[in-house]
Amino acid sequence: MRWGLVPSWFKENDPSKLQFNTTNCRSDTIMEKWSFKVPLGKGRRCVVLADGFYEWQRCQGTSQRQPYFIYFPQIKTEKSASIGAASSPEDWEKVWDNWRLLTMAGIFDCWEPPEGGDCLYSFTIITVDSCKGLNDIHHRMPAILDGEEAVSKWLDFGEVSTQEALKLIHPTENIAFHPVSTVVNNSQNNTPQCLVPVNLLVKKELKASGSSQKMLQWLATKSPKKEGPKISQKAESDVPHWSSQFLQKRPFPTKRGGTGLLEQWLKQEKEEEPVAKRPHSQ
Repeated sequence: MRWGLVPSWFKENDPSKLQFNTTNCRSDTIMEKWSFKVPLGKGRRCVVLADGFYEWQRCQGTSQRQPYFIYFPQIKTEKSASIGAASSPEDWEKVWDNWRLLTMAGIFDCWEPPEGGDCLYSFTIITVDSCKGLNDIHHRMPAILDGEEAVSKWLDFGEVSTQEALKLIHPTENIAFHPVSTVVNNSQNNTPQCLVPVNLLVKKELKASGSSQKMLQWLATKSPKKEGPKISQKAESDVPHWSSQFLQKRPFPTKRGGTGLLEQWLKQEKEEEPVAKRPHSQ
């Protein structure tokens, strides 16, 4: 059975061409969308079993998100009590022997390819507003059927009408959760390490990225210092002086005042004044 409901009325031959996401179904619009209303009216109600599910909490001030594992509160047995607080992957492997599975309400449908072939059964999970305990982590959660009676009523489409069954769809506070490692961010990881609780109070040492380290080095060497040791005369001579190395020094700067320029101009005119020619005697 495929997760992601393919409506029976879908006309394409390839179910992957479905243009909208049907992995989840909101309880508040379930009777408005034809994809869910039709199978629900036919009594195609199901229960989805899972060890638990993950949700990611957005951390304030950062782009990081903290994953949480959410599940039914577990009943302690002699075996689980002897383990105590399961804080290692080996302990969690032993806890699985008495694990209570989550029972989530869902809807299924049967799709027949237009060009013939095997029927495809698919389902969607109904979601509701998050309970108070999970509201800080995420605003939505699966519709969990808590107890055998709720499960039986949801599946009994012959005796329990659609309207009566929908009364079972609501948030439940009977839930437990704890933060886990970010190894769950990779879907290829499927080990007990994904379930072991982590301590969020332990401060992680922040490591600067490559670009940040370069910036810190630049600031350490290039930023001006308020106070520093006096440079000796010998050390000062080692500092390149652009004017002495590349420019010719003049003993005295040229006087650029208006009076000085006028005197130079009059002196030059006087020196270059032509001598008057004497008139020829006749």
